[in-house]
Amino acid sequence: MGPDTEIIAGYKVYNEAAAADYDQSTTSSKTAEVHPLDQLSIPEIALAAKVVRAHYSNQQPATEVKFNTITLKNPIKTEYVAFRDTNGPRPDREAFVIMLTKAHCAVNEVIVSLTQEKVLEVKELHDVLPILTLEDLDICERVARADPRVVVTCAEIGLHDMNEVYFDGWAVGADERYGFDRRLQQGLAYWRASGMDNQYAHPLDFAVVIDTEREEVLRIDVRRVGGKRVPVPRVQHNFLPEFVRDGYVSDRLKPIEITQPEGVSFSMKGNELSWAGFKMHIGFNYREGIVISDVSVHDMYEKRQRMLFNRLSVAEMVVPYGNPDIPHHRKHAFDIGEYGMGLMTNPLQVGCDCKGAIKYLDAIMSTSQGYAAVLPNAVCIHEEDNGLLYKHTDYRDGTVVSARDRKLIISQIITAANYEYGFYHTFSLDGTYKLEVKLTGILNTVPLIEGEEAVPYGTKVAKDLNAHNHQHIFSLRIDPAIDGLNNTVVQNDAVSSEIPIGNAGNLYGNAFYCKKTPLKTSKQGACEYSHETSRTWDIINPNKLNPACEKPVGYKIISRESPSLLCKPGSLVWRRAGFTRKTLWVTKYREGELFPAGDYVCQSTGQPGWPSNETVVDWSERDDKIENEDIVCWLQFGITHFPRTEDFPLMPAEPLSVMLRASNFFEKNPALWVPPSSREADAASRDLDKCCEGTEKRGGVGVGGGKRGSKL
Repeated sequence: MGPDTEIIAGYKVYNEAAAADYDQSTTSSKTAEVHPLDQLSIPEIALAAKVVRAHYSNQQPATEVKFNTITLKNPIKTEYVAFRDTNGPRPDREAFVIMLTKAHCAVNEVIVSLTQEKVLEVKELHDVLPILTLEDLDICERVARADPRVVVTCAEIGLHDMNEVYFDGWAVGADERYGFDRRLQQGLAYWRASGMDNQYAHPLDFAVVIDTEREEVLRIDVRRVGGKRVPVPRVQHNFLPEFVRDGYVSDRLKPIEITQPEGVSFSMKGNELSWAGFKMHIGFNYREGIVISDVSVHDMYEKRQRMLFNRLSVAEMVVPYGNPDIPHHRKHAFDIGEYGMGLMTNPLQVGCDCKGAIKYLDAIMSTSQGYAAVLPNAVCIHEEDNGLLYKHTDYRDGTVVSARDRKLIISQIITAANYEYGFYHTFSLDGTYKLEVKLTGILNTVPLIEGEEAVPYGTKVAKDLNAHNHQHIFSLRIDPAIDGLNNTVVQNDAVSSEIPIGNAGNLYGNAFYCKKTPLKTSKQGACEYSHETSRTWDIINPNKLNPACEKPVGYKIISRESPSLLCKPGSLVWRRAGFTRKTLWVTKYREGELFPAGDYVCQSTGQPGWPSNETVVDWSERDDKIENEDIVCWLQFGITHFPRTEDFPLMPAEPLSVMLRASNFFEKNPALWVPPSSREADAASRDLDKCCEGTEKRGGVGVGGGKRGSKL
């Protein structure tokens, strides 16, 4: 590594000189040769920063800037679709830059043409504040440790070495004591007995409020019980191998090896991926992390590639905590809108985070100085066995047909302070897309004073430790293109027949059917989930009928893990996280509407009709026509988490998921192109023979065929 690059928090940072050298050493970095949806390259980030610096240095007076974000500006959809589908002109590469005037909170959006190397547009914003970067979060800990008032606050509970005190930087939510002239964060305080200690076993009884730009402590909020300070919990709860390896049971599990001797079944051309008839583009940005675009599938019956989705991404999430005491009322983290899922991504490791034959993609971010920062192995792409794909046994003659399913997984894992989230975008051989989220990491804890109860708003997970009730609610943004850009959403409800029992048409009272309700306007497109009717939604193309059933082709939204937001209507969280009020929103597509909680979530108030920060609630209220239109679906899903002792000190992964499945899209089962499995095809056939010995004698069949020993 040369003198012009350095490693910071796992990122390899390229300053201007290193970016220039990189530009000279590779031809793939030239803007004319990259895909229009590819993330910005190292030299493109350096170029965007250079153009912006030059623009502001020419102002009177010259302005010193701090870069918050340098990322790809998505091409205009109509122009990109023309390029993709009809060989139209290649869209210009443009950068979207969010910057701050140094030491102040003036926010500017700048659009830079990388093709023309000039500023195209500058917009000054008011009453909004941008995302907190990793560099901003580092400021919180450094400033809090050095503040004399914080030192005294720690000394009051017996902590005299500030090197043992740590602060997790969190967005402050909204604090009525301050306005938009201060860029705030709160620091949650912990103690560590050593550098390897689990700090979340030792939470402290106070939080600090920090001005990020002026680098000063504004407030120390101490939680007292009966006027008393809460002692530091001292019991160790360490989980690293150095502390627990003596308790490992090494003889219970034998090794599992995953091999693909002929290589993987997917191929990549740049960031365009092909697998088992699927084609798609894999993008990445600081906020959404993985972005999957141009998803299409090959129809074996129609003998053509058919579009499914223009774009899929996890666009927002919120984690509201349920304890009403100050300062815990401020704990409702928007991990995408306030911190950025891309910025919090882990560098993945073979054998730990992913197994098998793996393709990794790096992520390219930017720093406050405008340098490119590369995170290696940010995205993992691999295949896994997915169990049974289809099977049928003829009970008369014993013939069997069955096949194994397989899934392609595009994944990333993020660390949001104490929590980890694994995001797994999964495609399977029957044309299904599934987003699975796995929650793990460590519970957010607070200390208990002797005699204090954790209930009703939390769980005592260990001595003197309370873990508060909370929710995790995610928003999947679906930009559909089901056989074309114009689509409609139809709501499906399983209902009993209206015909009374005993009457003609329902003589025995067993009749039920699927009640279908087309959503015609964006107000109608704001929908709740209904467990009583097993509610689903079809995204259909009303302009194309399936020749087998003569119904519109479609893909079905299946989301059964849809908790309601438990904060009271009118509350701060209810206002700020308006997207959680409905399970599904359907809006008409408009350029730039990407984030359901608004472009600027930090310190947002959630007031309706806020021009600088409109949300999906505002978009729904426009009451646009959404029938047979270019639409966007916003799907909410998640869990309500009442902590258990088993969740501490390290939480076992808890999965949740949503699915998009073909619904009258294909003429018949699209997985029939997959050959049936057979014993001979299994590399472990000898072991299989052993485990299946006696099957024929019992009247059963082995895997993939064979007849029963006797008739039933």
